[in-house]
Amino acid sequence: MNEQDFEQGWKVAMQKMEDRFEQPIDVQAALFLIGLNELGQGPKKLSKDQKIDVIHIAVCSLLEPYGYYVYEGKDKDGWPHFSRSETLPKLKAEEQERMMKEAIISYIQEW
Repeated sequence: MNEQDFEQGWKVAMQKMEDRFEQPIDVQAALFLIGLNELGQGPKKLSKDQKIDVIHIAVCSLLEPYGYYVYEGKDKDGWPHFSRSETLPKLKAEEQERMMKEAIISYIQEW
């Protein structure tokens, strides 16, 4: 994805989320909201550890199309589980952020 398409795609994706949730959205908020969507259990109180797990669900879900994770199914509590299928590349922080943002853009386009 070239830089112009990336910037435009990110702007559109964030605007779509901000319109839907009526508040500013950053990468962490986007990951949390995507994780909640993938969890699919509706509104409920989550512990700090569960919130971290929700973000992990988002990361796995976003990187699944890239071949890094495989969906294994849900546990008895309805939480999705993934296994790593391919070693993640060693990326610098800005490269990791770019990859996640591109994955978020793709995910939001399908919403």
